[in-house]
Amino acid sequence: MGRALIGGLLRSGTAPERLCAGESLPAAREALAREFGVAATADNHAAIDGAAVVVLAVKPQQAVAVLGALAGRLGAARPLVISVMAGVRIAALECACGPGVPLVRAMPNRPALIGAGATGLYARPSIGAPQRAAAERVLSAVGEIVWVSDEAMLDVVTALSGSGPAYFFLLAELMAEAGRQLGLEGALAQRLAAATLRGSGLLVQSGDADLARLRAEVTSPGGTTEAAVRALEAAGLGRAVQQALAAATQRSRELAAAGAIQPGPERT
Repeated sequence: MGRALIGGLLRSGTAPERLCAGESLPAAREALAREFGVAATADNHAAIDGAAVVVLAVKPQQAVAVLGALAGRLGAARPLVISVMAGVRIAALECACGPGVPLVRAMPNRPALIGAGATGLYARPSIGAPQRAAAERVLSAVGEIVWVSDEAMLDVVTALSGSGPAYFFLLAELMAEAGRQLGLEGALAQRLAAATLRGSGLLVQSGDADLARLRAEVTSPGGTTEAAVRALEAAGLGRAVQQALAAATQRSRELAAAGAIQPGPERT
């Protein structure tokens, strides 16, 4: 996701010299410099030196070590810190960063890799408009953004858009397999399913995104689509989707509780 954000920021007009990445792996640092022309260093202190915005794009289990080493500098400079770590709550980030550091949580999804992401954002009410605008500039570089007013809703965002691409891929996979069983050659069925998935997404984005209207427009009374939709409804598709998102939301909350950053003795 860090690479996705770098690429998106560069595409949106940010000059490479304004970006610096902290990266521990030499090969990855070389790739960042070669592919994006940005500075990359193994020294995280150097990476955030003078930064107005710091993006935490590390694995949650690495957060304690990374933030613990940077807490002093973050507390002194107080840049806006944007976390794209899944499941790490604002309260835990405050413990790790120290008091007074402005924080925003972001939950992007995998299509951000191609600039077509959907990202949920959350910040405490104390975070002002300029800082929120800065977070929007960073995350809108990789797609659409929405704010939620309750941090718990980021678990729902995770279930809906974070995990969502897998649901559409699964549906397309099942459609391709059904087409194959009905007689289409396998590669052809997969090609048609993939093209239908892509085209449907583009069609939604080209208009007002009224999903119910779009569905109605392609569902002619008495036609083939209506027959298929009725079969899906009879099979309980709506309930299955509700159950899937509820399960993903609950799992997001469980993972957040299990992997929460605990305050160290020096911060209690």
